Order: sequence, then C-alpha cells, then structure tokens
Amino acid sequence: MTMSDERASAAPGRQGRSSSSAGVGPSSEALDEIQERYLKRAIDEINALGDELLGLGDELHVPVLGSGHPLGDVFLLKYRPTASEIHEGVAFFGRAGQALLKSLQRLSIDPLAVYGTNCFKFGTEDEPDARGWLTRELHIVQPKLVVAMGDETVAFVNTLGFPLSEPLDAERPGELQRLTPTIEALVTPDIDASLDEQGAKTRFWNAFKALGAWWAELPPY
Repeated sequence: MTMSDERASAAPGRQGRSSSSAGVGPSSEALDEIQERYLKRAIDEINALGDELLGLGDELHVPVLGSGHPLGDVFLLKYRPTASEIHEGVAFFGRAGQALLKSLQRLSIDPLAVYGTNCFKFGTEDEPDARGWLTRELHIVQPKLVVAMGDETVAFVNTLGFPLSEPLDAERPGELQRLTPTIEALVTPDIDASLDEQGAKTRFWNAFKALGAWWAELPPY
C-alpha cells in the first residue's frame, strides 16, 4: 500500500470524518484539542510498540510494523507477512497493498482512515507474543471495524479473548459480524492467496466490497 508516512502519521483519518456544530456542548476548538490529544497518544503508543519490536529483531528476524492511521476506523488484518513486507519492514507493502489500495479507491473509502497489520510481526514468533502485540495494536487504534483476511486470521482473532467478544465465523465472508460491543468485523479470503487466479480475485472482491456499504453508512461526525 503502504498507508503510513515514516512510522505513524497524523493524517486525517477518524478525525477527518468528525465535525462539531454550534449549540449546546463543547466548542469546536475544545473538540479539536481533545482529538489531537487522542491522536498524539496513539502515535506515541504505536511508535513505542514499533521500537519494542525493532529492539527484538536482528539480521535474520526483521519485524514487520503496522502501517496507516493510528486511529483508523478500518483495521485490515492478515495472518503472516510476505517476503516483500519483511524486506521493507512494513505491513501490506507490495502486491497485496496495491490491490487493497485500488479496492479502497473503488469503494470511495479514504485510505488515510485505514490501519493495516499482520497477526504475526516476525512470522516466526510464539503465538502468545503475537497475540499480545496484536491486542496492543487493537487497543491503541480502537477501530470501528476489523477486516479479517483468511481462515487462519479469523481463528487467530478468536483466540484474543476480548471482553464480551463473540467468535467470528469464517464461513460468513462478506457479512458484517459483531466482534465486540464497539467493533464490527468483516471476514474475507486471504488477500495474499487471492492475487493470481481470477476466481480467487472475484471471491475476495465479493467479500471485501461489503466494506463500501458499511463506510457509506458511517455518520460524518
């Protein structure tokens, strides 16, 4: 794709969809200040996680960091990083990212309101470590919707154990599901396995395009 600047950007994502009106309640200046504080905290926490992962890496184990808006409404998630992602150290670098960027543009979804990452940051770490890092990302970003790409990703998300969470059903691609009381989910096929054969491309698109209707129904404030 990639969806970030250097590490975590302050590009307009969730904030870009927010506005305040005159009347009862905080002024627009006060709301803007609150939003800026949330954004700064999210950037600091995402960058701290990235620093931690980089500190654990070496020449043979390169972490692949998440990319995009640190308060993105949409959280794109796949299972393991590909060779191109490992080479650059950035999630969704390469063919999958380009395919998703074109898909977002087709659906009129602002790419700057999206964050993307992998369940496994190195591809070789133990599952408890991977679960802990992904849980931290989700707590930082606080997305409104998680797009879980592939059966392995769905199974991994179901092991996170968020309070009041409901298990995702991998057999319901393209349908909105409830992950937690504040986060919805959309299951799609694995994007990395959907880039060559035409039938696989169609199956991915048929599931992913439901994101467009969900985005269009979000209140613009």
